[in-house]
Amino acid sequence: MWLSYLNSFKAYLQLERSLSVHSIAAYLHDVALLEQYLQSNGLALSPQQVTLTQLQGCIHWIAGLGMTAPSQARIISGIKSFYKFLLLENIITEDPTQLLEAPKTRRKLPDVLTFTEIEEIIAQIDLSTAEGHRNKAILEIMYSCGLRVSEVVNLKISQLYFDDGFIRVIGKGDKERLVPIGRQAIQYVNLYLETDRRQLNIKRGQEDIVFLNRRGSGLTRVMIFLVIKKLVQQAGIKKQVSPHTFRHSFATHLVEGGANLRAVQEMLGHESITTTEIYTHLDREFLRDTLSRFHPRF
Repeated sequence: MWLSYLNSFKAYLQLERSLSVHSIAAYLHDVALLEQYLQSNGLALSPQQVTLTQLQGCIHWIAGLGMTAPSQARIISGIKSFYKFLLLENIITEDPTQLLEAPKTRRKLPDVLTFTEIEEIIAQIDLSTAEGHRNKAILEIMYSCGLRVSEVVNLKISQLYFDDGFIRVIGKGDKERLVPIGRQAIQYVNLYLETDRRQLNIKRGQEDIVFLNRRGSGLTRVMIFLVIKKLVQQAGIKKQVSPHTFRHSFATHLVEGGANLRAVQEMLGHESITTTEIYTHLDREFLRDTLSRFHPRF
């Protein structure tokens, strides 16, 4: 009964959504679970006949199988996509999944470095090495501007407006934004540009890239991750630290200091303010931690 609908859904995912084989298999598996639930309860229903009540029963059944809340949410998302497809194809006139709610999943708050920890990490950089000034400039600009690692590796000299105290960043979706940069970060980026970078045999096409490897080519995201991982180990810091941790720390420290959330959104390049609002949650965690450590009756 469901096979023809699943085949049409598969073709839609392949041709119109251009999803990977793995993603398509996941979607089909989600819908197959709904069909399995109906069969196990003796409900010989077509997709058009399924109601919200049966869908809620299916979710309850899935939860009983021991699946975690994130797994349940993913399955619900797959089933919702199937019914949106049926609606798009005029196979159904009303979407029964419209009021279907996913279980609440607690968003894991990322690790955040204190300012002292950031200074300890940067202090591990050996400035006598060929890459020392470059690595220091990278970490300073990541923390000063809250950049994504992809924005760091793609940063161009022509995007640096140090006289005005800004850099022009190309973020997700090729969206541009102007981000203020601190005096200390400017100092260390200029030091790198005027010393170590000048000694490199820069490859053709890489002349405008700020941060280069010893062969004169642009850095990879992985390379920056490995640099930070080594420095964190040397500093003896046990937190899970990645390049993105510097971005989280930049935003968290601004919010803790009382910065306007809209301004933080602009600096981070978030399309929606709701994405930036995670830092208000981080701020509340900071307040709670402060209270628990220093209040005698907490």
